[in-house]
Amino acid sequence: MTRDRVALLCALGIDNFGSGLFLPLTLVYVTQVVGLPLAMAGTAVTLGAVGGLLVPPLAGRLVDRVGPRAVVVGAQLLQAAGAGAYLLAGGAGAVVAAAVLLSAGQQLFYSSLLVLIADVAGDIPKDRPFAEVGMVRAASFGLGGLTAGALLTWLDSTGYRIVLAVDALTFFVAAAILVFFIRLARPHRQASQRSVRVLRDRPYLALILFSGLFGLSLDFFLIGTPVFVLDRLHGPAWLPGALLALLTVLTSLCSTVALRLTARLTRIAAMRVGSALFSAWCLVSLGVLLVPDGWRVGYLLVSTLVFAAGDLVFGPRSGALAEAAAPPVARGRYLAAYQYAFTVAQVIAPAVVTLFAVADWLPWVLVGACAALAVPGLGMLGSRLPASAVAPGQS
Repeated sequence: MTRDRVALLCALGIDNFGSGLFLPLTLVYVTQVVGLPLAMAGTAVTLGAVGGLLVPPLAGRLVDRVGPRAVVVGAQLLQAAGAGAYLLAGGAGAVVAAAVLLSAGQQLFYSSLLVLIADVAGDIPKDRPFAEVGMVRAASFGLGGLTAGALLTWLDSTGYRIVLAVDALTFFVAAAILVFFIRLARPHRQASQRSVRVLRDRPYLALILFSGLFGLSLDFFLIGTPVFVLDRLHGPAWLPGALLALLTVLTSLCSTVALRLTARLTRIAAMRVGSALFSAWCLVSLGVLLVPDGWRVGYLLVSTLVFAAGDLVFGPRSGALAEAAAPPVARGRYLAAYQYAFTVAQVIAPAVVTLFAVADWLPWVLVGACAALAVPGLGMLGSRLPASAVAPGQS
């Protein structure tokens, strides 16, 4: 492994450790420390997230013009500013401003991250580099969450401000590592670059759509599972955290193993398997309603294994396919557009979770149907994407 790749993994690990410290506690911080009512806090943070939707197109153009490292460093500094703004926030307006800064930084980060990983990896298939990054980020995020829990247990309300201050510091440290330890050539702007338009590339737009159907499952797991377990099943308070911890352990340890086990599959085939596993997870999870109360904890832990398998199979392959299918002269814009697959899913997921108020089965059926639709959709899409991107080394 090259020095640049080690430095990148260190930077991303530190970044995600900070995110694990604060992101899960954002609403709790706004209500308990800033003092806003829950409804107002949720609205303020949501407005910030919506504001971030405007960032990916700008991010893509910046990546194509100045390169991904500079954009990722800028994203780190913008997120640090957002964390600092939360520290100073004393009312709803200040919370909205902080949320906009943090969300814009996150969108700028994710819109340029795939290009940075690809450039640091060099001229090789990107499946394994993406898997390695996913492992490091998952482990670091989980460690950050555990650290935050310990600090809040020992320090009560003071712990929230310490967590937020450390989060801001991690962004500065990660940015410094990228600046001083990673060397990438600045991209050369080509004359044909302006004629390349993502909106004209229908196969790539379809890839974004089907990846978004997968992304909905991810966000539904994160925010829908706690609601289902606690509000609908009246399960133990520790169970949602245990399910997330199990997923974190599996994704941080098994990504490269899953990649080896599916090495004979094309990227499209692996993504179809992952989508099918997500659909199966929804069906299996819905089955908990038929299980006796005493068996439900074990049943949900087993169902999480199905979800983890889908994530492990789909995740690295989707990023590698998106990167390989993008024209080299416009990778920044293409991969920034690809980020919308997951950004839109983040916006839609809370609305899907509210459907639990209508019926316990409805959100599961909706999310499972979306994942199932991706299976034939990806199958039809395979022949329309570059063969070298779908099956590297086999074209």
